[in-house]
Parts: sequence; C-alpha cells; structure tokens
Amino acid sequence: MSKLLLQQQVCQHLAADLNSLIAAAEAAHQAATHEESKAENKYDTRGLEASYLAAGQSRRVAEIRRALAAWRSLQLRPYDDAAGIQLGALVCLADEKGRRQRLLLGPDGAGLKLQDAQGEVVLISPHSPLGQQLQGQGPGDWVQVAQTRWQVLQVE
Repeated sequence: MSKLLLQQQVCQHLAADLNSLIAAAEAAHQAATHEESKAENKYDTRGLEASYLAAGQSRRVAEIRRALAAWRSLQLRPYDDAAGIQLGALVCLADEKGRRQRLLLGPDGAGLKLQDAQGEVVLISPHSPLGQQLQGQGPGDWVQVAQTRWQVLQVE
C-alpha cells in the first residue's frame, strides 16, 4: 500500500526534523544562559536575543512533536465513496490543461514533497484552500482554487 509507505516517509522526515530542532533549541538555550551572554551595558542584547531564539525553537519543537504524533496515530483507510475524500486520502488531480499532480491529505506537514513508485506526492493540509475544497469530493468532481480548476481523477 503506497499510502502506508508515504506515511512512514512523513514520520521519518518529521523525526529527523525534530532531532535537529531539539539540538538547535538546546544550543540556543545554552547560549542564552551562558555567562558570555550577560549584558555588559544596557544596549547589549545578546542574551535577550538568544533567549528569544531559544523560546521560538522550543515552540517549533512542540509543533513538530504534535505533527509527528498526529501522523503516527493517523489511521489510513481505503477510499469510501459515501464519505468522499477524507484525511489520509491519496488524490490524483488534473487541471484543464492536463497537468497532473498527486496529493496526500494529511494532518500536518503541508508542502512536504514525497516520492513513491509512481513519482512525486505533495503533502497538503485539510486547512489549506485546496484541502478544504477536496474534503467530501470524489472521482469526477471538480474543485477550484484561485484561477485553477482541478478534476479529481483517482482517490486511494
């Protein structure tokens, strides 16, 4: 099942990002609390800037952890014609000019590009304009985002 392999790729990518971010957040925290970051005068903001960076990276670590947990707990189901496109669906679209694209509707991590035996798959969120339009649709249906109309060709 290609959706399962794609889910594993997403989890691997997010886990690698999480490890990198944890290391960066720890380094930023150490920089913020290091005695060399202590202000030498009222205009010296190195310590303050390092603490802002550490806080931002810590928030990003939390976001990646939530995304990874959502992907690990995602139950991939076969397409159900009665429910239409739902979270976890692998969708093949074509625009009016015949350009095709394959999308995986996932809980988080939008924009990530994956590869499977059939080529590139772009991860989209159900909160994106296209993700919102696709939910509940099925093969043969049309959706429009901005100036482009897309026809749903296939859903797994």
